[in-house]
Amino acid sequence: MTNRLLTSTVDLGYDGRPISHGLTVEVPDNAFTAIIGPNACGKSTLLRALSRLLRPTAGEVVLDGRDIHTLPAKEVARRLALLPQTSIAPDGITVADLVGRGRYPHQSFLKQWSEADEAAVAAALAATGIEELANRLLDELSGGQRQRVWIAMTLAQDTELLLLDEPTTYLDIAHQIELLELFRTLNREHGRTLVAVLHDLNQAFRYADHVIAMRDGAVVAEGAPSEIVDAELVRRVFGLASRVVPDPVTGTPLVVPELGRPSEVAR
Repeated sequence: MTNRLLTSTVDLGYDGRPISHGLTVEVPDNAFTAIIGPNACGKSTLLRALSRLLRPTAGEVVLDGRDIHTLPAKEVARRLALLPQTSIAPDGITVADLVGRGRYPHQSFLKQWSEADEAAVAAALAATGIEELANRLLDELSGGQRQRVWIAMTLAQDTELLLLDEPTTYLDIAHQIELLELFRTLNREHGRTLVAVLHDLNQAFRYADHVIAMRDGAVVAEGAPSEIVDAELVRRVFGLASRVVPDPVTGTPLVVPELGRPSEVAR
C-alpha cells in the first residue's frame, strides 16, 4: 500500500540552480521520520517540496494519491502542516492570536470561529507549555519562546501530517527534549505522521522510527536507525570519523566523534 506522502523522481532547485535530481522518497505513514545531512545538502528543499511550497521542475509530489499541486492550498493545509525554518509575523500580534492563525484552513464563509477552534488553540498552548504567554506580544519574547509559539500554531492546525524544519532551533536542551517527547507522543498515541529536519544526530536516532540521510541533494541511506546507522554512514554523510555505540539509555545508535581525527569537510 502506498504511503500518503511521497516524491516521485522529482528535480528540485531554485532560480535555475539544481539541488536534487530524480529524487524519490516515501514518508512512512504513522511514523516519526528524521531527515539528516550536512548543511546545504537539500534537507529543507525536500521538506519545502513535500509541503507544496516548492514546485518540482520535473516529477511530482503525491499526497493521498494526487499530485499535490492539483489540490487547493486550503485543502492541503487541512491535511498537512509545515513549520518552516524561518517565519515572519505581523507587528503587534499576541501569542494567542498567532496560534489562532493555525485554524485558518478550517474556516470558511459559512464556518467561522467555533468552540472547536478555541479548544484546538488551548490544547496547542498547553502542549508547548506557553499558556502563560498567551496575551504577550510576540515581539517581547525570546527566540526560544517564539519558536515554541510557532510550533503551537502548527499544532493548532490539527493535521495528520506534520513537517518540521529544524524545530529545536533556539531551544535549550531541556525544551528540546520536552518538544521531542511531545512529537513522539503525537506519533505513538495520536497516530500523527511527522517529518523533521534535525541536526542533532543522537536526538534523531533516539526519537525517530525512520531516518533519511542526505548528501549533495541525494538520499544516501534510509531506514530504521538501528538498521542503517554505523561509523561508515556518518563518514559518508558528514565526513566525520566517529564510533557508533549503543545509547546506554535507549539502545539506539549513539555517535561519538573521534578526537584528533580531522573531518573530511563536506564540499
